Amino acid sequence: MSHFAEVDLDNKVIRVLVCDNNDPAGDEGYQWLIDNLGGTWIKTSYNGNIRGNFAGTDMVYLPLEDIFIQPKCHDEAILNAKAAKWECTNEVHLVKPLD
Repeated sequence: MSHFAEVDLDNKVIRVLVCDNNDPAGDEGYQWLIDNLGGTWIKTSYNGNIRGNFAGTDMVYLPLEDIFIQPKCHDEAILNAKAAKWECTNEVHLVKPLD
């Protein structure tokens, strides 16, 4: 199975769909998505071997880094593109509140 994420104009993931790897066109269903649903579709990997993370609703696609990532958690977070995640450098955000 192939997975494709649809992104909006702000590169926010709207939905993720599964396509058939046995597609006669040989493009794992990409052209079917374009022809039948329109929009912008980007391949994502369930096992995370491409684009950093498996895309999910409300995640963001960063085209320059070619990764899917969670929305930025706070202003002080710094993007670690190699790890495809935000990293906190502010101690206030590193401490988990007590219940």
